[in-house]
Amino acid sequence: MKSPFWQKVSTFRQRVHSICPIRRHLWRVGFIFTILLAVVIGKRYLFPPLPQDLEKRPAVTVLIPQGATFGAIADTLMAHSLLRHREWFLFLGKITGKESRMHAGMFAVPRGLNSWQVLVYLETAKNVLLKVTIPEGLRTERVATILQRKIGVDSARFVQLVRDSAFVRRLGVPAPSLDGFLMPETYFFQWKTPEEVIIRTLVKNTMRLFEPDSVRRQLQQLNMSILEIVTLASIIEGEVMVDSERVLVSSVFHNRLKRGWRLQADPTIQFLLKDGPRRLTYRDLEIDSPYNTYKYAGLPPGPINNPGKQSILAAIFPAQTRYLYFVASGDGGHRFSRTLKEHLKWKRHFDKIRREVYWKKRQLRSQK
Repeated sequence: MKSPFWQKVSTFRQRVHSICPIRRHLWRVGFIFTILLAVVIGKRYLFPPLPQDLEKRPAVTVLIPQGATFGAIADTLMAHSLLRHREWFLFLGKITGKESRMHAGMFAVPRGLNSWQVLVYLETAKNVLLKVTIPEGLRTERVATILQRKIGVDSARFVQLVRDSAFVRRLGVPAPSLDGFLMPETYFFQWKTPEEVIIRTLVKNTMRLFEPDSVRRQLQQLNMSILEIVTLASIIEGEVMVDSERVLVSSVFHNRLKRGWRLQADPTIQFLLKDGPRRLTYRDLEIDSPYNTYKYAGLPPGPINNPGKQSILAAIFPAQTRYLYFVASGDGGHRFSRTLKEHLKWKRHFDKIRREVYWKKRQLRSQK
């Protein structure tokens, strides 16, 4: 038989239960709460959001080729130490459907992400911009090779489009091809940027130079077309190594054109050589081609390379001089002359320097 004290306790518990029936199922509530808490914690651990400091983290540039399988993507990530659990990554991609939402390209994947975060990142990542520098004075084939190596373009298609007359007309370029109109510059393109987009960008930068009214007026005064200016600029580009000489070389060519003289520009001969560039021979100067400015007066039919901005502007705005000749000085620059007599003097000076260099090289080879 219970003491009066325990009878009071029992009565109190019965009253509490009648007021709060949930106490009868408290263990069930605790169990459900524990399950929910485990789910929340598990989700936070297994499926965390991308970290806030994503852009500050060191990243690895990864290439995902067109048509790569999800397994191949996982292998690439493993090879760059961006994944620790390949099978878990594949499993997550499959059950969430994200494996079909991967896209090709070049991506900068941050380090320190778990499998889920890498999956989420790649689903929405943008292609990185790759730096491509196109030097002045290159032929179209060389430009195409650089773009193929740097951003994976189809070099053959690139060259074909440059010389596609229908494409040239769509761009509004007054020339039979886009040779000479591919502006040398440093660009930033995504991996596998379409060839059409790249060509449009390069050509637009060239054509923009001809938009100012001052340029249009100058072309009218010179009585020259855009194609003729770009052609002349390509010859200037082939001749000059010192920037300050561009307008001087341009003045020589303009003065000779006004007189109906042959330009006698070495770069136009180099353009014709299959084994160039090399030292020219007298036989080379006899090549029968409209590009041979030693044989034919006036400008060649088109550009011999893709000239830069400074050469194009020099062709448009030459220095006002009476120079008719120039010859290499031996130090990267040129000597400019008004008369043939003065020109021949500087030519003998350069020939002397060239002979001295030749004999020095020969002595060094004999010492070895």
